[in-house]
Amino acid sequence: MSEVLGRYHVVLLGWVLLLPVAVAVVLLRSRASGSLRYAVCEVAAVYGTLPWLGMTFTPDAGGARRIQPVPLRDLVDLVGAPAGTVAVQVIGNLLVFAAAGFCLPLRFAALRSLPRVVLLAALGSVVIETVQYAAGLGRVSSVDDVALNAIGAGVFALLSRPLWTMPARSAPGAGSP
Repeated sequence: MSEVLGRYHVVLLGWVLLLPVAVAVVLLRSRASGSLRYAVCEVAAVYGTLPWLGMTFTPDAGGARRIQPVPLRDLVDLVGAPAGTVAVQVIGNLLVFAAAGFCLPLRFAALRSLPRVVLLAALGSVVIETVQYAAGLGRVSSVDDVALNAIGAGVFALLSRPLWTMPARSAPGAGSP
């Protein structure tokens, strides 16, 4: 864990410092849209994804810029690695689109489908892996990362599924001035 904090402390600090901004945006969006639920879902999907994007785009000065197109190769390579390394790699990748997977189906009826959430996360992950490689960040662009990112979004979409049919209520103070 100290490795994560040492490497990504600036990203995590920025994320914490942006919390008041996120809350303010929720309040403004809920007032404008008339729906607190929609505002929370919109902001949480973005705010919850930002730190993971910051981490994935952090350059690794000692890393090797390469593509790993063979499924499960990176995961097999983790066998025997220290538990902290395995946790950071697997759990971190599962969480990249977790907030989006949980919140977007609550906000957008068109995303109330597990295949659609997984596909959206997979496409987003392909964009991330492509940018990592093209920008020469010293990171491995891996099909396993794409799969874990999509699986994580799917798991969190399933966790929110009982809430998909709940009606959105109007935000307090919303509507006509």
